[in-house]
Amino acid sequence: MPPALVYRARAAIFFVAIVAFWGLPVKAQGVRAETLAGGLQNPWAVAFLPQGRFLVTERPGRMRVIEADGRLGTPLPGLPAIDAGGQGGLLDVITDSGFASNRRIYFCFSEAAASGGGNSTALARATLATDNSRLDDVQVIFSQKPKFASSAHFGCRIVEAQRDGKSDGTLFLTLGDRYSRMQDAQQLDNHHGKVVRINKDGSVPPDNPFAGRAGALPEIWSYGHRNMQGAALAPDGTYWTHEHGPQGGDEINLPQAGRNYGWPLITYGENYGGGKIGEGLTSRAGLEQPLHYWVPSIAPSGMTFLTSEKYGRNWQGNLFVGSLKFGYLNRIELAQPFKGKVMREHKLLEGAGRIRDVRQGPDGLLYVLTDSPQGGLIRLQPQ
Repeated sequence: MPPALVYRARAAIFFVAIVAFWGLPVKAQGVRAETLAGGLQNPWAVAFLPQGRFLVTERPGRMRVIEADGRLGTPLPGLPAIDAGGQGGLLDVITDSGFASNRRIYFCFSEAAASGGGNSTALARATLATDNSRLDDVQVIFSQKPKFASSAHFGCRIVEAQRDGKSDGTLFLTLGDRYSRMQDAQQLDNHHGKVVRINKDGSVPPDNPFAGRAGALPEIWSYGHRNMQGAALAPDGTYWTHEHGPQGGDEINLPQAGRNYGWPLITYGENYGGGKIGEGLTSRAGLEQPLHYWVPSIAPSGMTFLTSEKYGRNWQGNLFVGSLKFGYLNRIELAQPFKGKVMREHKLLEGAGRIRDVRQGPDGLLYVLTDSPQGGLIRLQPQ
């Protein structure tokens, strides 16, 4: 064999050995992927508990504690009835900013109508028992209106809002347009295709933009959205979301009070199989433009900002978004100081599978969930 071919063969064997040893996906680009737990059925969200534990939701309707050593706990009793099917089920979960003292969590799920059929996204709060064995004091504090028979576009990302670096006592919740009800996203008499903002007890903050306005639901914060499966607070406390476009036109937005983000009047996507949506417009006076959009769609899910220096200063302040369609983690460099511009994008963890959620942990490291019938929790270690 020629020397060049011998060298290439040895290099290939060495690379395969490294992959087998570390469990790396095809491309890691500066991080080592460490699988902490597997055997999760379509996991959707991860939150962080004390002593290195994790709280994970599975879309079929289970919530589990994962021990620091990766052992899966049994499903927690106490969940309300969950209408799992299609894109619906048990979806996002977060811990309260005061979790250390109140043990409170918030989670959202697809809720069936009490009678007459249909479903919608609901938000509940509960108390996690001190031994992590069950949920107590479960209370649904918000239900999307109206209920509608659909298995698609539930949205369902929860963010605790802040003011001056501290919780302001309110929660943001993203709500999908339910797919075939996309025109509802432009109407204020329903919750389809909206961001809503509520107090932690489910009441309406008096400074919501449509509170007290006749014909408008008071929980609405912003409207004209499609299906938002990513939401996060930037380091400066600004609220960010991303949403699925149709065929092309996935968006990143910074939803502001009372603003209209255009769906389905404007979009950078098109109908599945081709053809314009509505008048085929990408802009119109009075409708907000996205900060960034993707064509073709990457099918984004999960979103977090990296504030730590664990991966070096070049990554600090970057935005991370999971791609379901292409199975990678998108590292997005933003202009610094931020001026509303995306500078560059980098594909990480290519080959890892559908990335459903990404969060920064208390240790400053990034954690991702892969969404499949045998999904897993992965920690990204710096190389």
